[in-house]
Amino acid sequence: MGMTAAISSAIADNFDGADQVRTLAVRARRGRQRRQMLDLIGLSYVVDAGILLLYAYAGTIPVTVGPAFAACGLIAVAVFIALSEAGFNDRFKDHYFVVQQAIVNLLVMLSFAYAVPEVGFMFLCTLFVVFSFSSLRSTPRQTVVAWVAMTIALAVLFMLTDRPLSMPHGSPLERLATTLVIALSVGRCMFLGIISSTLRESLYKRGVQLKEAYERIEQLAELDELTGSFNRRCIMRMLDNEIAQAERTHSPLSVALIDLDWFKRINDTHGHPTGDEVLRTFAITIFANIRNLDKFGRYGGEEFLLVLPNTAHDEAVFILERLRAIVADLDWSAFSPGMSVTISAGLATLMQDESPDAFLARADSALYTAKDRGRNQIASA
Repeated sequence: MGMTAAISSAIADNFDGADQVRTLAVRARRGRQRRQMLDLIGLSYVVDAGILLLYAYAGTIPVTVGPAFAACGLIAVAVFIALSEAGFNDRFKDHYFVVQQAIVNLLVMLSFAYAVPEVGFMFLCTLFVVFSFSSLRSTPRQTVVAWVAMTIALAVLFMLTDRPLSMPHGSPLERLATTLVIALSVGRCMFLGIISSTLRESLYKRGVQLKEAYERIEQLAELDELTGSFNRRCIMRMLDNEIAQAERTHSPLSVALIDLDWFKRINDTHGHPTGDEVLRTFAITIFANIRNLDKFGRYGGEEFLLVLPNTAHDEAVFILERLRAIVADLDWSAFSPGMSVTISAGLATLMQDESPDAFLARADSALYTAKDRGRNQIASA
């Protein structure tokens, strides 16, 4: 009892450790993604600060505006980076803090638009960049919340103040700076659109990979790991379906329980690895020599079930005799000198209103008859 508890505890610890490793990996990946996004936002503030210095050189605004704008933006970015690095974001469902970042950046832009109306046009243009960043990770609800916040803030700025927000274009240098404002704002939005497209493509590819993995898992759940044939659960489900189909369409249905003769002797004489190779070779041989409509699966151990839809008794006997001869004629000595492998099979054809259990019981009885008669033969029930 104590040993069982110790083993269970060890297994649980292994699962817990694996979960922790996966959780840490996910958090590390999220942290890298957040850091990359925040680095881009910080770079965007530096670009805008450079344009503000150009306006200052043209005499439009004081030279302190550019550094002050960069400082406000970078401080906000630094705070979000600190929260991210500390793992604070991971406590929340929205670990990107989309709405929070959008509102903070919105306040920075509109505060400077109010404080420095001479270049207010620039800060309004930068709002497009702010919300392009937000759209990369926002949900529909977050998008609505951010849009409502922006609308309210703009309404306050335009309806409750009389600040003359301007687009400087008096001198050649001002026109150059304004051109850069528009070009770089559009360029950043386009760049973020490319990132968004890349994310969608990445998500699509990941979705395809997940679908393929899911299909592979479903396939593995239906196949016998050793032989590649259908496992017992799957072949029995197929048999039930074929019985229902045969009853609906009044078409014949036959099944055969196939057993490898003296298989235990093969394992004892030549070893279990050789026995496994014999099972695999046998399954591959059967698959290669049955029809597309036939179903073949491992019933248990060295016993296999072959379902033959639309097949009457005489045709089923012909098919089984052919398979028996093919298996017997294979060069089994390639596995071990002097080895030979044969099969015995019990064949049954579905009777009216016969249950699956009774159907298989007749095939099983016929298989025992074939063994009693000396094996390497087909018997019918």
